[in-house]
Amino acid sequence: MPEKRSAEIKNLKPGSYVLIDDVPCVVEKVQKSKAGKHGAAKARMMARGVFDTSIKKIIVKPAIIEKKNAQVISLTDDNAHLMDLVDYTTFEVKIPEELKGQLTEGDEVTTWEYGTYRMIKSKKSS
Repeated sequence: MPEKRSAEIKNLKPGSYVLIDDVPCVVEKVQKSKAGKHGAAKARMMARGVFDTSIKKIIVKPAIIEKKNAQVISLTDDNAHLMDLVDYTTFEVKIPEELKGQLTEGDEVTTWEYGTYRMIKSKKSS
């Protein structure tokens, strides 16, 4: 059985073969957009079925991990409620083991975001 490997959309090239929703496809086009004021950089891939060329698949995914700054609003046992320091949106993330007991309300942290995934990467020094 062939080895299954995953690849980031932004690294695929036209002519590459991919499996999308269990359908073997050939990549026709890959576009990358730059991050805007309120949006993340995205990669868009268009592919066509290998065996059935009438099947067309388009996938849009984040292209990079975004690094942002946020402020700790409140803490619970395992989670921190944070506020983005650019657009002031609030969200909750799990506190990483290495930062448990080190965060207090008002601290600034660096977060990493990829699509719907978010994590606290580090606490900013005062």
